[in-house]
Amino acid sequence: MQSALNTALAEIGTLRGGRNVILFASAFLQKPDIPGTYLMINNEDINGLMSVIYKMDCSKGLTLILHTPGGVTTAAESVVSYVRTKFTDVEVIVPTFAMSAGTMICLSADRLIMGRQSQLGPIDPQMSVGGGRSMSARAITEQFDRAKREILEDVGTAHVWAPIMQSHGPALLQEAQNALDYSERMVARWLTKGMFREMGSDAESKGKAVAHHFNDASEHKSHGRRIDRDEARQQGVTVEDLEDNQSLQEQVLTAYHLMTIIFTQTPAVKLLWSDAGRLWQKAWTGSQT
Repeated sequence: MQSALNTALAEIGTLRGGRNVILFASAFLQKPDIPGTYLMINNEDINGLMSVIYKMDCSKGLTLILHTPGGVTTAAESVVSYVRTKFTDVEVIVPTFAMSAGTMICLSADRLIMGRQSQLGPIDPQMSVGGGRSMSARAITEQFDRAKREILEDVGTAHVWAPIMQSHGPALLQEAQNALDYSERMVARWLTKGMFREMGSDAESKGKAVAHHFNDASEHKSHGRRIDRDEARQQGVTVEDLEDNQSLQEQVLTAYHLMTIIFTQTPAVKLLWSDAGRLWQKAWTGSQT
């Protein structure tokens, strides 16, 4: 199985003009009960990238095959910053899912390759609000705005809103706004310097508009909402259709399905695997705390 996966990744590199290839994948579909810190993008992934990029000829560019539910925004920033110091040209292939912080990594690339089944997602940050619950940062800011508006219109509603606002704490609104601004500005900067860099004076405004669309939870309503390649294209994201190259599609889906088998049959919960056969993996045995 490992040999077959190596072969598929090497063939993808050949089909993309001799580029380096890395599969960056999580077992979030096969092992949803594993703690999220093992499945999501986190700061430890830099170690994996350093391991699999070692000895690569970075002048050949990078094709990153990404399958992830998302993760920590600052970790996504570290991943993008490190990759961009190594490669001047980066493309991302999304076999099925690259959500949340994974979408942020996608938007840092020079181009995306997506199939009919592929999807991105909103990038609005999720915040812990106690009791193990998370909430969209956008929902928090909108709730405060609604409370302010309704109380100004009718002071009698203040007693309704008081316990809700007290449960959130006084700093939560500012933290939520900071998180929204941080992710949106970062993605806008990546788009301006990457995918839209040839637009000249229009690059910055276009980058801001696209970042805002992906960050607008008011529009998307759910952090898990599907954003397909057609919607991404409508916003101006550079997307190639995976089906346009049948040989590439076959090898990408072969690598994807072999990955799912590995996750099903082994303790692995995260893989970074290069076309040169270099492997970094995170495993879960149930004994970690």
